[in-house]
Amino acid sequence: MEKQFIVVINHEEQYSIWPTGRDVPNGWREDGVSGSKTECLEHIAREWTDLRPLSVRK
Repeated sequence: MEKQFIVVINHEEQYSIWPTGRDVPNGWREDGVSGSKTECLEHIAREWTDLRPLSVRK
């Protein structure tokens, strides 16, 4: 069985993936998307089009 991940996002709207079943690190929250590593990374590529942190974009 392929390992499953969740997409997480921080206060600067930066994305990452995190293994399912592990506590999300402090400062990060679940984005609501889960699946294989490939599926999660494809979601991030579609959503995170401006890689600058939120504080820089403002």
